[in-house]
Amino acid sequence: MRSPSSRIPGNPAMALLVAAAVAVSIVFSAVQARAVEVQRVVSPGGIEAWLVEDHTNPIIALELAFLGGAALDPQGKVGLATMVSSLIDEGAGPLDSQAFQGELDNLSISLRFDAGLDSFSGSLATLTENRERAFELLRLALTEPRFDEEPVERIRSQLIARLSRDSEDPNTIASRTLRRLMFGEHPYARPVNGTETSIAAISAADLRGFVQRRFGRDRLFVGVVGDITPQDLGKVLDETFGALPEKASPFTLAEAQMANPGAVVVIDKPIPQSVVALGHQGIMRDDPDYYAAYVVNYILGGGGFSSRLVEEVREKRGLAYSVYAYLAPLDHGSIVAGGTATQNARVGESLDLIRQEWARMAAEGPTAEELDDAKRYLTGSFPLRFDSSDNIAGMLVGMQMEDLGIDYLEKRNGYIEAVTLDDARRVAKRIYRPDELSVVVVGAPEGITPTQEAPSGGS
Repeated sequence: MRSPSSRIPGNPAMALLVAAAVAVSIVFSAVQARAVEVQRVVSPGGIEAWLVEDHTNPIIALELAFLGGAALDPQGKVGLATMVSSLIDEGAGPLDSQAFQGELDNLSISLRFDAGLDSFSGSLATLTENRERAFELLRLALTEPRFDEEPVERIRSQLIARLSRDSEDPNTIASRTLRRLMFGEHPYARPVNGTETSIAAISAADLRGFVQRRFGRDRLFVGVVGDITPQDLGKVLDETFGALPEKASPFTLAEAQMANPGAVVVIDKPIPQSVVALGHQGIMRDDPDYYAAYVVNYILGGGGFSSRLVEEVREKRGLAYSVYAYLAPLDHGSIVAGGTATQNARVGESLDLIRQEWARMAAEGPTAEELDDAKRYLTGSFPLRFDSSDNIAGMLVGMQMEDLGIDYLEKRNGYIEAVTLDDARRVAKRIYRPDELSVVVVGAPEGITPTQEAPSGGS
């Protein structure tokens, strides 16, 4: 894949501007972050965006997302969304790949796309003086991608090479296998980046079909931060997105049901340190208990060096450098998961400790001191997320997609503060299920007895 640095021109002055545009570092102090004003902008053509207007620097950052991601990839062609994300800026409209990329480089424009399970996203960062051309290039990429033979084959080769490397990476193997184990036949079990076979089978017609079916204004979410007024943004929205179809093709995705609870899978690899991935059903983002679950999970394994798992597994016994737990709410299913990596001889001991901490949290919940410390950190560190305009633009998109409300930035810390000790203990008992932990170990672990074979890979 291309790297951002490959686009930096030789001119030192321009290089500084490029660095500014790529980093998009509008640093907000904590006081400023609390005062961020989000404006709802609706274009004359009816296209909505959420805007944080800031004229401190001559930079504009835009994030966009369409509902519907890699989970909708057809059987036999998984990786289609990822391949589209890698190719739609490789030539569009009258510009072939070289000309398109050359304009991005010469005008210090950063344009990227990405595919997740539930959405297809993009990001644009530009200096204000190049705004018009930057948004024109974005429009071309979304509405007139070329998918010429040379870039398609070049990107295909890169994706296959990456998949080949990933096929030997223990962390990738563990996470992919855990997802297949837990989601069973659901599309969430499929590999987002595809397989070497499926990527080889994707044609230019498949890529064009994806764009025609998936990109519609009814599934579009836009967040903008920077040097642009609401009036100018309204005009830009129509010019950039107005040519998209009013509606994308409809789709449905079944709710995911957890498969193989409590299963233990071992994938043999001759490596000195095994990688462990584990998880069970989690909690949805719109669940009333989500914020309590978020705080409790921070205490168990989401709090970096201050979590219970780190204290027991790393600090007290030195079993692993890293051990963690996280919530992963998806649109049609959710998991609470975790992992670690440790010496083969101590995998059994490490896994026993993780299960014990999982069970202790379920049985007792956090202490009052742990809850207070977690709430203090989670509210105090929130402004640090406002460290760049592209981060904020991404938050604006997420707020829309999750239906959190335009005043979420003001209310978010209140949701954390409102979590009581009774809430935390009740929700801990609800979400943590040590007996249902599905476990995947990649390596040559000692003290682990597998209960079933690894599920086969999806294509």
